[in-house]
Amino acid sequence: MKTGGLILFITIVTIIYGLVNYYLFSRAIQVFPSGSPYQAWFIIAFWLIVSTFILARILERVYPCGFTGVITWIGSFWLAFMLYFLMVVILIDLVRLSDHFFHWLPSIIFSDYQKTKTLLFTASVALVTLVVVVGFINARIPVIREINLNIDKKAADGQTLSIVMASDIHLGTIISRRKATRLVETINSLKPDIVLFAGDIVDEDLAPVIKNDLGKSLSGIHSRLGVYAITGNHEYIGGAEPAIRYLQQHGITMLRDTTIFIDHKFYLAGRDDRDKPRFTGKTRKGLDEVLYGADRSYPIILMDHQPFSLGKTAAQGVDLSLSGHTHHGQLWPFNYITSAIYEISHGYKQIGKTHFYVSSGFGTWGPPVRLGNRPEIVHIKLTFNQ
Repeated sequence: MKTGGLILFITIVTIIYGLVNYYLFSRAIQVFPSGSPYQAWFIIAFWLIVSTFILARILERVYPCGFTGVITWIGSFWLAFMLYFLMVVILIDLVRLSDHFFHWLPSIIFSDYQKTKTLLFTASVALVTLVVVVGFINARIPVIREINLNIDKKAADGQTLSIVMASDIHLGTIISRRKATRLVETINSLKPDIVLFAGDIVDEDLAPVIKNDLGKSLSGIHSRLGVYAITGNHEYIGGAEPAIRYLQQHGITMLRDTTIFIDHKFYLAGRDDRDKPRFTGKTRKGLDEVLYGADRSYPIILMDHQPFSLGKTAAQGVDLSLSGHTHHGQLWPFNYITSAIYEISHGYKQIGKTHFYVSSGFGTWGPPVRLGNRPEIVHIKLTFNQ
């Protein structure tokens, strides 16, 4: 991404972040009467928490350490709290606005308005905390999706293929050694023929990945045909080349707009992420170029991180296309937004003869919280029928 565009993007995000938090602050501060000894403490605590997310993004790049890890966790959790506090406050303000015109709220609410505001504040904090805790627990318990698919093509000497696929792992400060180890153990328990990572393996900054030696965990994956991966947008956000080198050093074969013939049975194609031009100024190959020379009588499996242009993929004779990126919104109600943007926000769909699967992802970006969807590891069993 060009420097001017990056500065503009960061400026817009920072302004929106600041305005949302000011709106929350302006409502919450009303709970504390002027002159209350708790008011000053609340002001300090609120803005310190708000600042942690921005501060952590800076420090992760220049000085990764234990303190950076702590504020990264605080700032990441605050994003989830901020979202659901915003929803609660907007709801309360809409109720107040309607009462201003229609006077439908009972008068007892206003007989001791300060007490009412305190009760609303306490109930809101309790409710949002419960929601975030439930989402945090949910994000730590991935589900294994079992999918059985038939492909009407020959596959040399084999009739089946066991694939374990994961996307959007986001290794870093939040998704660290414990969860990486769980990922590897789960993959190995499924005894796959091949393991595929459909992008966003690294969460932007490589420093915490190296510091926590997360590549060592990935090196423990066992599969007969190897481990293959593609880039996602987050590899490019953090600088793709160092991340790619690191992953390759730990036993992962990166496919970058290339197609390879595996086990004399099928083709595996991997595309660079569609955001590559935005961050590097270099174009990625068209799918027809990536698949050039592939014998279409053999099965073709494609990894493309962002699930766009599905019709074009089907037209190229791809048999199975695997993507991620969407997180299926990660936090409700964002799943409605991703469902509106993408033809497949999550799950399976067949278009023509092409099978598509879009994963909700294994890890999280931002808050370590998931609501309305589950983190997943996908186990695909292919049967070749011809």
